[in-house]
Amino acid sequence: MDNEIQLVSDGDGLAVIGEPKAVEKFLRDEGVWAMSQGFDLRRVKALLGLGADIAQAASELSAISGRWIKLTEESARLVNEHGLMETDTDGVSHLMIGVPGRVKSWLQTEQNMGSLLTNPAALSGVAGVMAQIAGQQTMAEIVAYLDRIDTKVDEVLGKVDDTVLKDMRGARLQIRRAMTMRDREGRVTADAWSEVQNASGKLADVQGYALLQLEAIATKMESRKNVRGIAAAAEDVKPEVLKWLAVLADTFQLQEAFDVLALDKAMDESSEVLNARREGLEADRADRLELITGHTAELLGRMDTAVGRANKRLPLTRDKSLFIINAGNSVAADVHEFLGLLGVDADRRAWEPRPLAPVVEFGSKAIQQSKDKGPAVVGTAAFAATAVGLGRKYGGGNQA
Repeated sequence: MDNEIQLVSDGDGLAVIGEPKAVEKFLRDEGVWAMSQGFDLRRVKALLGLGADIAQAASELSAISGRWIKLTEESARLVNEHGLMETDTDGVSHLMIGVPGRVKSWLQTEQNMGSLLTNPAALSGVAGVMAQIAGQQTMAEIVAYLDRIDTKVDEVLGKVDDTVLKDMRGARLQIRRAMTMRDREGRVTADAWSEVQNASGKLADVQGYALLQLEAIATKMESRKNVRGIAAAAEDVKPEVLKWLAVLADTFQLQEAFDVLALDKAMDESSEVLNARREGLEADRADRLELITGHTAELLGRMDTAVGRANKRLPLTRDKSLFIINAGNSVAADVHEFLGLLGVDADRRAWEPRPLAPVVEFGSKAIQQSKDKGPAVVGTAAFAATAVGLGRKYGGGNQA
């Protein structure tokens, strides 16, 4: 079996398992070695139980290694090219392949229990470990994001609601303690789980609070009917939105850590429990993402309305209108980055100042100049207003 590897995919990642040299050769030949990371298969042993056949499978686990790759547009081609086949474990596909090139079939039979991934319990364990790795990578990416935008989540919460801050700190401390104990003991014990299992509820409360803040920002933008009011509101929008996106990101990475712990606990029970837990956590994650994307879409929808009003008045309120358009683009970029961080493939929103006919463009600049310099250029302003009016009459400024 030295030249054989096994490919396992759960739709989010790809695991390549086998003798270390064969795994490395395959990944290097495919050009994806640099994007792969190693993972520990020892936790899978907990699901194998007892018995001679199982003991053989456990022995095989000790002799092989695994590498994991996040499924991106580039790495997903491996799954498509090799045609992985569905298994009895929901959402998980598998293939055994020679290095190089010789494909073997997937056989799930009792007589092949000694072969690692023909054991359903082992396959379930690998899928669980893959889900943990994916969660840990998301955690690392979110921590890097929070460092980059330099937003201190506790400071944000401390300025608005001590109760929410208390919930956030409590959940963070519980999860960090449980993760530390897991690292030390190699598993999540019943005592550790009893201490951390209510942390998810606290995180849900903080997430709900952050979403309410985004909703309030969106409502504030929509409530301003004139350009002056919209511009005043827009001045605070970018920093406020970024703060609450940071809070959402932090709750999300802590929830990922909680899910890692939950999967670890399930591995000590049975493959059936692990499969159910993995599927339940995936469904919960999808629900949280849907809730977050719904609120961010609403925010951008309200921003679109505000930008539309600013664009309509562009000839007469040039600087303020352009300020609102730029603010909208800045917020949209922040939201797009945040959603990408969570793995949401969303189209990026962007707005441009509407084109003006030359006579209206001239008039718009002149009006703005008169506002900047005051009464001294009142004559220019009057001429500019006439130019804007002519543009409307002859079609050049009919959007104003």
